[in-house]
Amino acid sequence: MKNLLKLLDLSGSDITAILDLADQLKFDAKNGIAQRPLAGKTLAMIFEKNSTRTRVSFETGIYQLGGQGIFLSGAESQIGRGEPVEDTARVLSRYCDGIMIRTFAQETVEKLAYYADIPVINGLTDFAHPCQVLADLMTIREKFSRLEGLKICYIGDGNNMANSVIVGGLKCDMSVSVACPEGFDPHPSVLAFAKDNAKFSLTRDIREAAANADVVFTDVWASMGQENEREARKTAFAGYCVDDALMALTNNAMVQHCLPAHRGEEISAEVFEAHAKEIFDEAENRLHAQKAVMVLTMNR
Repeated sequence: MKNLLKLLDLSGSDITAILDLADQLKFDAKNGIAQRPLAGKTLAMIFEKNSTRTRVSFETGIYQLGGQGIFLSGAESQIGRGEPVEDTARVLSRYCDGIMIRTFAQETVEKLAYYADIPVINGLTDFAHPCQVLADLMTIREKFSRLEGLKICYIGDGNNMANSVIVGGLKCDMSVSVACPEGFDPHPSVLAFAKDNAKFSLTRDIREAAANADVVFTDVWASMGQENEREARKTAFAGYCVDDALMALTNNAMVQHCLPAHRGEEISAEVFEAHAKEIFDEAENRLHAQKAVMVLTMNR
């Protein structure tokens, strides 16, 4: 695996290989077994969007693997001042061994990978959040000891999380049900990928989506960069809340939320706290899943 740009680029066996390595790296870390396959290597970390979990997990992860992370904020780097992405890619390829970028347009990540001679990892775009969903799948597999045959549902905005949940779930032979309000559907390319799969459904009815689900996903109604739409989105998403009544329709489901969470909007405080361990296991697994991605791409 040269890059991780989006889950659409991976096969089910690719995803399984990442999860298997993530499990091993987590086991080793918990048992004090040092794994330093990236000793002496450097990861450039470009942040055009702010972050807590992405920055800390990647910076900690590369350190634990023996390497070093270099933080580059959009405001402080030349890419934030208009330097072409292709020039940034070629310069960083002369200095570093990998690039992680958290940005807006998927096109930026794709162009960066095209011109770079080193691996590129998508830390988040408006289209995809592959590292998060790999961590989610890892967490689900820890609980159920499998992915195949489970039903997962996603309630809320058809955003980068919805896109990656759909692709990751279907590639791992899971049933995926999504409930979004009219006008907030997942990306057309993702719907095209899923449309002929009998295990996928898209509905406006959150009760239909959640029925007999083993896992419930949700995310904030207004993502970063959509703050000016917040009030309009609160109106559009009214009723799209994961609460006790919705959870009662599921198969005693676990809950996954990529964080930060707005209690009382996309998820009730009661459901969040009842499933807090699962949600923060999910947050922790960002570290282990991303370590696996770095090893598989950068250890060459």
